[in-house]
Amino acid sequence: MQDTANKRKQIDQVVRYLEERLRELDEEKEELKKYQQLDKQRRSLEYTILDHELNDARNELASMDDNRRKISESMSHADNEVVDVREMIKSFDKEIKVSTKGINDTKAQKEGVEKRRTEALKVVAQIELDLRDIKDRIENEKRAKDEAARDLQSVRRESEKSKSELAEISKVHQAKLKEEEEISKSIMDREKRLSILYQKQGRATQFANKAARDSWLQKEIEDLEPVLLSNKKQEGLLQEEIQKLKDEISNLTNYIESRKSESSKLEATLARRHNDYNDLRKQRDVLQEERKSFWKEESEVTAEIDRLQEDLVKAQKSLDHATPGDIRRGLNSVSRIIKDHGISGVFGPVLELVDCEEKFFTAVEVTAANSLFHVVVENDDISTRIIQILTREKGGRVTFIPLNRVKVPDLSCPQSPDFVPLLKKLKYRADHRRAFEQVFGRTVICRDLETATKVARSNGLDCITLDGDQVARKGGMTGGFYDSRRSKLKFVKIIRDNKTAIDKKMAHLENVGKKLKDIDDKITELVTKQQQMDAECDHAKSELEHFKVDIASAMKQRGSLEKALVKKEKSLDNIRNQIEQIQSSIAMKNDEMGTELIDQLTPEERDLLSRLNPEITELKERFQLCKNSRIEIETRKEELETNLSTNLIRRQKELEAIISAADSRTLPLEAESKEQELKSSKRNLDELTSLFKANVDAINNFTRKMDDLKRKRDDLKTREAILEQTVEDGAKDLEQLMNSRNTYLAKQEECMKKIRDLGSLPADAFEAYKRKNKKQLQKMLYDCNEQLKQFSHVNQKALDQYVNFTEQREQLQRRRAELDSGDQKIMELISVLDQRKDESIERTFKGVARHFREVFSELVQGGHGYLVMMKKKDGDAGDDDNDEDGPRDPDPEGRIEKYIGVKVKVSFTGKGETQSMKQLSGGQKTVVALTLIFAIQRCDPAPFYLFDEIDAALDPQYRTAVGNMIRRLADMGDTQFIATTFRPEIAKVADKIYGVTHKNRVSYINVVSKEQALDFIEHDQTHNAS
Repeated sequence: MQDTANKRKQIDQVVRYLEERLRELDEEKEELKKYQQLDKQRRSLEYTILDHELNDARNELASMDDNRRKISESMSHADNEVVDVREMIKSFDKEIKVSTKGINDTKAQKEGVEKRRTEALKVVAQIELDLRDIKDRIENEKRAKDEAARDLQSVRRESEKSKSELAEISKVHQAKLKEEEEISKSIMDREKRLSILYQKQGRATQFANKAARDSWLQKEIEDLEPVLLSNKKQEGLLQEEIQKLKDEISNLTNYIESRKSESSKLEATLARRHNDYNDLRKQRDVLQEERKSFWKEESEVTAEIDRLQEDLVKAQKSLDHATPGDIRRGLNSVSRIIKDHGISGVFGPVLELVDCEEKFFTAVEVTAANSLFHVVVENDDISTRIIQILTREKGGRVTFIPLNRVKVPDLSCPQSPDFVPLLKKLKYRADHRRAFEQVFGRTVICRDLETATKVARSNGLDCITLDGDQVARKGGMTGGFYDSRRSKLKFVKIIRDNKTAIDKKMAHLENVGKKLKDIDDKITELVTKQQQMDAECDHAKSELEHFKVDIASAMKQRGSLEKALVKKEKSLDNIRNQIEQIQSSIAMKNDEMGTELIDQLTPEERDLLSRLNPEITELKERFQLCKNSRIEIETRKEELETNLSTNLIRRQKELEAIISAADSRTLPLEAESKEQELKSSKRNLDELTSLFKANVDAINNFTRKMDDLKRKRDDLKTREAILEQTVEDGAKDLEQLMNSRNTYLAKQEECMKKIRDLGSLPADAFEAYKRKNKKQLQKMLYDCNEQLKQFSHVNQKALDQYVNFTEQREQLQRRRAELDSGDQKIMELISVLDQRKDESIERTFKGVARHFREVFSELVQGGHGYLVMMKKKDGDAGDDDNDEDGPRDPDPEGRIEKYIGVKVKVSFTGKGETQSMKQLSGGQKTVVALTLIFAIQRCDPAPFYLFDEIDAALDPQYRTAVGNMIRRLADMGDTQFIATTFRPEIAKVADKIYGVTHKNRVSYINVVSKEQALDFIEHDQTHNAS
């Protein structure tokens, strides 16, 4: 108010000065009229000239600004294009690396395929050679079989013919033999009879008597009987040998038949084995094809895992580069500590616990900043333990978020389509919610910066746009370019996705490995079975050949035995003939014994004797003829037999063996097996050839792609150089433009300054000389300046001063009126406020005074006390307290304060007069002070009170009363009392007691029990008393 009064006085003084000065200037106005007219013309001309120059400068500046804008846009476009081109170059470099790796991998694969293809070609060539050899053998055997069949047919015809002839000759030969034998018997019989007749005729001359003859005959008989016995024995031996030969021939025949049967069975077994072998090979081929597909799949999955691991390592390195060094070292140390010490309850950095759409990455990273690296733990004990280890090992710095210590206030976010809470766009575990509310709870995402500004101002929220521009709820704004290529969340997402993909691929690879192992086991089992079958087939072939050799040997042996049997049978016939002859001779001798010894024959005997010689001669002739015929026939028979046994039969057996060997199914089965093997090998070769061609095509495609990429990259580098040159040229052009612009700006500023210096201009100054050119204006200005030289003695600023002073006077008068109005309003407001203040003071004083009386009566038994409000009109200013609360001077406006203080009057005995504060002892003053504090506390409670040894000067009864009072007040409401004391009265009513000890210049605070505290106080009082 005083300031306003001073300003009114100053305004009045200035107005009086301006009025005096205006009266002086009014006297000079007539003299200035002519000058003003010329001066107006001059200023109008100068204004027009300056306006032309100003417009020219502005046009030039506008043109320059337009050029600068175009150049800036061109440079901005070029800069953006340079960034894009560099990104494309990086992309092409990456693709070139991928293509180079693809070429190297494909070349390595092609070399492996080419090697396998070469081996496959060798295998196919070898199988073709083996198959051709088998087919040649089959063809040769077929040709040999056909020839053998033709020869066998011829041999069989010849053999049948020889056998037929042999049969006929054998019949004739047998007849001749029989005839020869009969003739021989007839001759022998007749010779025997003739010999008997001769012997009988000569017995008389040979022997003297009958007895001598009989003795001789007996001796002859005895001589013949050993021979007969020997022949009979020989006959028995021959019969046994013949029977033995027949048994051997029969055994050999059975053996040959059994061998032939076994050979047939072996051939059938070999056929079955070949079929089984082919089936196993087909199964093996199917499994091998399946294994190839799994190998291919395994190779593809392994390559994909390698690619994912490479991307993961790159993302991890990029994340490490994007993470501050101390934080990265700390996080690595935390991971190591958790692993080494087996600490559980550590959930990891916020960065690894959050997930969201990629468009929110920038907003999340800018909002959280380094809070992304804060480690979320279950409770503060875990974080304390890790921090202790980190400190001990100097492992870096880490910030932890213990979930049990996070307390986030409930925030209500209004619903609006213009913004959405950032938390709603994040994905995280429910038990981590408090940590994310602490970091992101007060932030909302807005669609643009203008909306973010409005939301932050109206709702008190931190706002952020998708581009990372921030508007704090306190008004601060942060923004600018944010390189999303170095997004930490993107790296974490790549790491997380790649780890998940690698785990899936590894599981798939493990599954493929198991399938490959199963297939390898099955192939190994099939190969083992094939090897067993090969061994069994080889063994069966060996046995079959052995059987054929045994059959041939047995048949040969049977032929030899049959020949021996024929000889033995012939020898048996000879022995039997001899036996018959000896028996006949013995019989004749026995017949002769006992007969009469005569010297002449009877007529019948002589007649017989005469007939016997011719008959014997005739029989011998017949015998010789028969013998010759028999020998001739026997010779032919032997020729036929020899031809049959040594030629035809042997040849027939050989041809039958050839045909039998040709009829074997071994070679066709082998040929079929080889053909199947050849098909499989050719199929494998075709696959390898296709794969080889595919690798060659892939290499060519990679090469073409890489050449194309290199060409595009070179073009981009050329484009990059052109763009950089464009930016550089643009910068130079901008610099030149800025220099020229500064020149024209200075000229514009100079023109504007000169125009301002011209002062106020007449109304027609803007149009009067508008159509004049600059040259005409210059001439007119020269003429006007010449005329103005005549008025050089005139005060040229008189009119301006007059106008300015007039304007200042009017302005000051308006200001004076505003100050008067404001002063009136202020006085009204002060009056209202004084009234409200008095009402508030009265109301507060009454409450405190009432509580003062109550509290004092509670603290001092039988005492009473009250508060007295001291007012100016009460006339209390002259009492004992006037030195503290005396009368006050009026304020500048003349107001006198109604209240001058508060007086305390108490009586501790309840008798006699009340006493003022100066009359009280120290302990009584403490009681009065505590009474006032407790009265104010009851009137307007505070959350807590801190008392420092308030009972030090109190008497024991007052200490007890104060302690009880504190106890009651603490129990009545939510007020907490904290007090220091060395007295037992307050300690007895305390809820919790802390003991402070001092040792080795270090203070320690510990919770102690009430008994310990009372013991300590008692010991302290005893110590002080002593």
